[in-house]
Amino acid sequence: MQWALAAVFLVLASVLVLALQPWRTGEVYATGVGEHRVVMLQDGSRLSLNSATKVRASLSSSQRLVFVEAGEALFEVAKDASRPFLVTANGAEVKATGTAFLVRLRPSTHRISTSLEVTLIEGQVVLRPPAGLVAEAAGAGAGPVVMTAGERVRVDGAMAASRISKVRVDRSSLDRAVAWTRGEASFDDVTLNEAVAEMNRYSSKPIVIVDADRLKALRVSGLFRTGDSTSFARAVAALHGLDVREHSDRLELASR
Repeated sequence: MQWALAAVFLVLASVLVLALQPWRTGEVYATGVGEHRVVMLQDGSRLSLNSATKVRASLSSSQRLVFVEAGEALFEVAKDASRPFLVTANGAEVKATGTAFLVRLRPSTHRISTSLEVTLIEGQVVLRPPAGLVAEAAGAGAGPVVMTAGERVRVDGAMAASRISKVRVDRSSLDRAVAWTRGEASFDDVTLNEAVAEMNRYSSKPIVIVDADRLKALRVSGLFRTGDSTSFARAVAALHGLDVREHSDRLELASR
């Protein structure tokens, strides 16, 4: 009898722990390189996951929690005023009740640690940056940022030189921001480095710019299929008079 009671208490204790910490048992959704996935949550919210993305979602009777650990996701949130929809990424928190927005984590560079971009498609959200940030745009205070449709908030990780993060607010082309949901990458006068970095997100065979410092001033515009690095490289090469060198593990763009 005592063993039976002890077993019951263990089960009840486990249930209590799980109830107090629902994020530990949340569903994990992920995509590989070049893969897209659409997930419907139990509350009716829709998550579209871009290439190489990982999120954890946990819904309870009082709130809806999603943690973005890598990559990019489009959130189309079902309306439910009694349960806020909270997305956490890189120390920042986005709060919504019924709206659509993009969350993207950019990997670290040699100067800046992982950065975050939030683009609001429709409705309104409140973004609460991590503590200790410095505003770089008018109206972008160190506290919560109330976003309106079309706005993009970028939260840079700590810079290597100053160890100070920054919050920047600007406006973004919504059609270009969601082009990946159609299997496209849309560029409007961006640097060759930026365009190549974006195309490389969707392919395990990266494009490498030979003598990148010499070619960094080149600009790219156009609409390209994600995952089709070869066509992109050939189009850019034809535009700027470059050579494309194909190897088993990479594509090289180089001056002639």
